[in-house]
Amino acid sequence: MFSRRQFLSTAAAVSLSTLPRIPNLRAAQYDLLIKGGRVIDPARSVDRLADVAITNGKVAALRTHIAASSAATTVDVSGKLVVPGLIDIHTHAVREKEDAALCLADGVTSIIDAGSRGSDRIDEAVDVAMAAPNRMRLLINISKTGNDPNGELLDLRKVDVDSTRRAIERHRDYVVGIKVRLSDFVAGKNDLQALKLAQSVAGPLNVPIMIHMGQSMTALPELLAVLKRGDIVTHLYSPPPNGILGADGVLLPAVLDARKRGVWFDVGNGLNKHLTWDVAERTAKAGFWPDTISTDWVPMGRADQIFNFGTVLSKLLMLGMPLSRVIGCATANAARVMPAFKGLGTLDVGATADITVMELQDGRFEYLDNEHAVRTGRQRLTTSMTFKDGRRIAAL
Repeated sequence: MFSRRQFLSTAAAVSLSTLPRIPNLRAAQYDLLIKGGRVIDPARSVDRLADVAITNGKVAALRTHIAASSAATTVDVSGKLVVPGLIDIHTHAVREKEDAALCLADGVTSIIDAGSRGSDRIDEAVDVAMAAPNRMRLLINISKTGNDPNGELLDLRKVDVDSTRRAIERHRDYVVGIKVRLSDFVAGKNDLQALKLAQSVAGPLNVPIMIHMGQSMTALPELLAVLKRGDIVTHLYSPPPNGILGADGVLLPAVLDARKRGVWFDVGNGLNKHLTWDVAERTAKAGFWPDTISTDWVPMGRADQIFNFGTVLSKLLMLGMPLSRVIGCATANAARVMPAFKGLGTLDVGATADITVMELQDGRFEYLDNEHAVRTGRQRLTTSMTFKDGRRIAAL
């Protein structure tokens, strides 16, 4: 097991210089060729064997049988999946400066920190995002204190709409939305009012709100009614009370109506009361799949339930979601949900060369929900290589 310090030292030491070099007497047409993999790019409905050529940090070509001699460096990925760089829209990766780098090594080239900081400490979070090795953006917590284990919205005096608005305006390139946690221990009876206050800021600034749902005091349909097109409901598989299923275990009509209005639904695996197999299996049986898959990553999640993005994606495979749709939730869809990532999540020619190489392994693999109940799947996705802007990042 690597410590953070050991891992980061290893990551810093590995670069394109470690890749095999192809002798070439003439100037190479491409900087890098990723050859022989199964390319899955849901944004363009691509799922086939192909080679990906990269020049100046951009995808220069995607087709079969690109000659190795045309590239300065060739990487053979036969038997592996080649997908756009993974996008995790729900993490908490600003708490320690190493967190973003650990996610990057797991194949996550673009990342959202979802409300760890409020207006009191948003400048500090922006500094972390600016220094992150992957593309990090932030949702500002509507409470000026940020996430508080004692409940940041139990006292609405912690909601300062003016300071929140000013923080977003000051950092428009990095602060790209607002996070509101609505569980009973976070907001109590203030959940609906806190959401309305957040919307009073988000609406005029045209930024999305992400709500943390499940176990709220207010019924979910009342909360959904406040959401606008482009807003996000995370923790889709939260257990009762006030999850997406009614007392009869059937999907609430208000959930279907919200999706029709353009509200997005996200997984947000997390560690506590965010995902149970009962809710996930009932929802899958109803055919209501998530728009995006995210981890709700925190450092302790590397050793419990989450482990890495590939593990969370594998849980959806186990539930019966098709592979291309799973990949789409972590690439093309995530880029659509977060306007700050427009143009990412694809391997189209001219796109930024963020690429994750994964393996789809067959076998018996155990997966945990937040109650540590075990389900066994027959497949597992793991990351074997990560490229950001056309440059390789070290992997464990």
